[in-house]
Amino acid sequence: MLDWVAVHWITLAVALPTLVVGYTIFGIAGFGAALLVAPILAHVIPVADIVPMLAVLDMVAAFVGGFRLSDKIARRELAWLAPLMVVGSIVGVRLLLTLPPQIMMAALGVFCVAYAIYGFVSPAARGHISQLWVLPFGLVGGVFSSMFATGGPIYAAYLSRRVDDKDSIRATVTTLIGLATVTRVILFAIAGVYSDLTLLTMAAALAPAMALGTWLGHSITMRLSREHFLRMLYALMIASGSSLIIRALAA
Repeated sequence: MLDWVAVHWITLAVALPTLVVGYTIFGIAGFGAALLVAPILAHVIPVADIVPMLAVLDMVAAFVGGFRLSDKIARRELAWLAPLMVVGSIVGVRLLLTLPPQIMMAALGVFCVAYAIYGFVSPAARGHISQLWVLPFGLVGGVFSSMFATGGPIYAAYLSRRVDDKDSIRATVTTLIGLATVTRVILFAIAGVYSDLTLLTMAAALAPAMALGTWLGHSITMRLSREHFLRMLYALMIASGSSLIIRALAA
């Protein structure tokens, strides 16, 4: 586990600004922090410690964002997506144990990039999709949430075609991510990962950076129209999808 003595000022100097930027993205779109933060933190913190530490921070960021915009959450959509997300998460654990993760990672990356490009080039008034699409989007989002903690783009893609209010999209995505991260935190706790309080101490030390980034992202989002929000969302999906493809190829 993480040796707190080894976490010197250089580590914090790298981690703090990285989390501010990563959670600014999270505050804007409701997802994307781990895709940016994890590869950079891996240079100064063991990878085995990054995932459970980010799980705690993601859970706090998601629920704070969701509760702050609780009146904006699309409850009808959440009621359908949440159970499917849980089922998909169970399937994702199974796939993680049986399939090469590079294939799934590359598939998610290709989907994110393709969908975002479609969003950029298609006519602005595309209309809503049928709620029947909640089945594949909810299940697939749960699968990728469980495997790579990257279900956010899937949920955002679905909600962008079901919900008109950008704040409602973001609040619903962050709440779904919060539910997914709670599951991961519980599993890590059962496995004894948090029995050494060092990880929780490190998470607490980095929490102000997470809070600042989330606040900055929320402030930026408040100034955006729905059209500008969606364009930024598509840009983030291209960036995160490309990152997954590169990671899959490198692996």
